[in-house]
Amino acid sequence: MKNLANIDRKNIISDLIRRYKNRVDYLAIRVEESEGTSILLRGDRIETLSEGIALGGQVRACYKGGWGFASFNELSTLADRVEEAVSAARIIGDEETLLAPVEPVQDTCQLPLSGSDPRTISLADKKQLCDRYNQILCSYSDKIATTSVRYGDSTQRILLATSEGTSIEQSWVDMEMRFSATARNGETVQTGRETNGSRKAYEDLTDLDEQVLGAAKRAVDALFLHPVKGNTYTVVIDPILTGLFVHEAFGHLSEADMLYENPDLLELMSMGKRFGCKELQIFDGAKPQGHRGSYFYDDEGTPATTTQLIEDGVLVGRLHSRETAGKLGEKPTGNARCLNYHYPPIVRMTNTWIGRGTTPVKDLFAGIKTGVYARNWSGGMTNGEMFTFSAGEAWMIRNGKLAEQIRDVTLSGNVFKTLANIEAIGDDFYWDESGGCGKGGQSGLPVGCGGPSLRIGDVVVGGEAV
Repeated sequence: MKNLANIDRKNIISDLIRRYKNRVDYLAIRVEESEGTSILLRGDRIETLSEGIALGGQVRACYKGGWGFASFNELSTLADRVEEAVSAARIIGDEETLLAPVEPVQDTCQLPLSGSDPRTISLADKKQLCDRYNQILCSYSDKIATTSVRYGDSTQRILLATSEGTSIEQSWVDMEMRFSATARNGETVQTGRETNGSRKAYEDLTDLDEQVLGAAKRAVDALFLHPVKGNTYTVVIDPILTGLFVHEAFGHLSEADMLYENPDLLELMSMGKRFGCKELQIFDGAKPQGHRGSYFYDDEGTPATTTQLIEDGVLVGRLHSRETAGKLGEKPTGNARCLNYHYPPIVRMTNTWIGRGTTPVKDLFAGIKTGVYARNWSGGMTNGEMFTFSAGEAWMIRNGKLAEQIRDVTLSGNVFKTLANIEAIGDDFYWDESGGCGKGGQSGLPVGCGGPSLRIGDVVVGGEAV
């Protein structure tokens, strides 16, 4: 029955594209089926326990550079939504449609699973998993005041057809768990957090006891640590913080929609400009398989790529939709993504990473008289080229060795100065699959981040005033 329904949808979409394609420069229709589970435990309370199925879609039309967009939940209304999107584009458009060319594609593909599909796991079993992790958090110490455990999975099946002849069916599964424990000792309150995700197997989320315990342990341990003395330090960060840094601080600046709308930023991010040492390599791409930002085609039907953003310390690439590539005279990179059918695709990162270096990790600490070693993350924000991140754990470095553990460590600075101040790049590497990216009102888009440990000079570290 599902195959017959899919054939009917394809026929309806094909008929509408034939009917309207001569009225616009570009027309795309997307139909999306999704199903998922959401569980949220706070302490001993169940706040969310649900399973849901949704069917909807979107229409995008472009005429003389003007875009019309309409979304729908009933396939029977699709013809009206196409008319709305086409009419809106014709009202708005008054310039030139610039879409970088891509070859039309006809394909059916599914991101492969290496283990169990979460749809085969009962809601009761998923709830039992959350209960187990919540018990680990609650039972660690009587200092634990509150806990939360979140579980979510989502399966999306996309049918995308365009007036250029592209017809793609693509599907994937995404899963994520988030844990937090807040500890209290008198007036002192500290929180430990952990997140993990997968697009490969439900089993990737069933053996996280040590990670969950780590969240509770960090919260309790931090109650009795001294805050860092605010100052400028040489800092060593672990691969998880490296991944967060390259995504938040540099990756968003590489998204070309931010650039062509901001001439000053476009000049700052000019090709061929040096941003770091010759060992620095930065990439983004959905083509590497098995990560949370991986797919075969983006939401415009452009094949996934791997884009080098920085090569040997020099800016050589940026991330594009077809429109941004057309406006800047560059090649599309397959980075047009939407969270779901309610939103139009915009330029988004996929999997973003810094390449592995050559310095043994132990040597990153050598020669640092007084510095900070920061691991994991507990939060952060960026504003243009400025960033502030909070470390999940941190230690002082004294005379090249790890010394006392500290708390309340925030790292802040200018991304370009920070890239220039990278003194050494470790020979380790780790993929962090915990990312959920937000931009343009579309929050929680799955992404991957990765990198090696880094040694960075002159980082502003916040804590208690000196």
